[in-house]
Amino acid sequence: MSIYKPSVSGLFVGCGGLDFGFQQGGYDLAWANEFDKDASVSYSVLTGHEVVVDDIWNVIEKVPATDILIGGPPCQAFSLVGKRLENDPRGQLVFAYEKVVERIKPTAFVMENVPGLMASRIDGQRLHLYLAEQFNKMGYEVSVLKLTATDFFVPQKRQRVFMIGHKKKGKSFEIIGSDEFAKILGEDGLKVPVSVAEALDDLPSPLPKGSKNLTEYLFAPHSAYSRIMRKAGGGEVSLQSMPTMSELDRQFVKHIPPGGNYTHIPDSISTQRIMSFKASGGRTTTYGRLHPEKPAYTINTYFNRPNVGANYHHREERLITVREAMRLQSFPDHFIPSFKSQRSLHMQVGNAVPPLMAQAIAESLKKLL
Repeated sequence: MSIYKPSVSGLFVGCGGLDFGFQQGGYDLAWANEFDKDASVSYSVLTGHEVVVDDIWNVIEKVPATDILIGGPPCQAFSLVGKRLENDPRGQLVFAYEKVVERIKPTAFVMENVPGLMASRIDGQRLHLYLAEQFNKMGYEVSVLKLTATDFFVPQKRQRVFMIGHKKKGKSFEIIGSDEFAKILGEDGLKVPVSVAEALDDLPSPLPKGSKNLTEYLFAPHSAYSRIMRKAGGGEVSLQSMPTMSELDRQFVKHIPPGGNYTHIPDSISTQRIMSFKASGGRTTTYGRLHPEKPAYTINTYFNRPNVGANYHHREERLITVREAMRLQSFPDHFIPSFKSQRSLHMQVGNAVPPLMAQAIAESLKKLL
């Protein structure tokens, strides 16, 4: 007897974090669209499926009717780091997503975005409430959830908003519990939150800068999390090469303890920018160093820089590698993205939905449907 696998169309798929999570949850990836060519190749590497590479506005009429529609419209216009401009064209992409829902009428949809979405407005109304109202008119029950990745075994304090709509009248979407999710993943020993040490400590010291060679793991999987990351891989690690660091960055990290930040850098070597941070306070993650017993802060697209996030390694005096960033995003070790530049690679990794977080949404939706 065959098992029914709901079909999925993915929009703004990037390198595939959201779609891969649904695939791992037992869904059938039927169609995908992405504008960036590097990311589309990476998606195919990760999921085994092809991508239609084109502007979303050119493919709205080509998206096939599938059971589920998923996607994360580019979020820069709604990021809490930047300005929330009502006329920012990047923000309009959420309406392209809305148009696809209206056209193909899926049984359910999942739209992912940054928390800034909830602070954005259109015609004086909160954007997420406006969108929910439009989806309600189409016959969908809508839930808007602000979720934290650590609740789904992702070793990272990443927060994202998920708008989930379905046509099961009278039923509400409920997120899966961590114990049940651990059993689905086959690792009853998983506990939240997963720490940086649990995530990274079986990875070796980096190879010399720019090396494309593989290197061996330090030892056998040392945690339930590392077992998941290594499940489909071999005995060697990719993308574990030394990041570029300035001499000043190397000096800074010598003074920053695990869990520390710019406040630990002596005034004698601090830049004017760091001194202004010290005077004004805040900016917890600036020149931050990972703490081995806690999850990481959000991995963004600049994880190769110490001044934009907590990107110093907890044990060694250096920045984290690409593989370590991918571990903190919950990408499996066998996945090697396609990229023509380091910037492309960092953007793909930092912009992605953590696959374990995506799988938790997929498993929760499956229970409802």
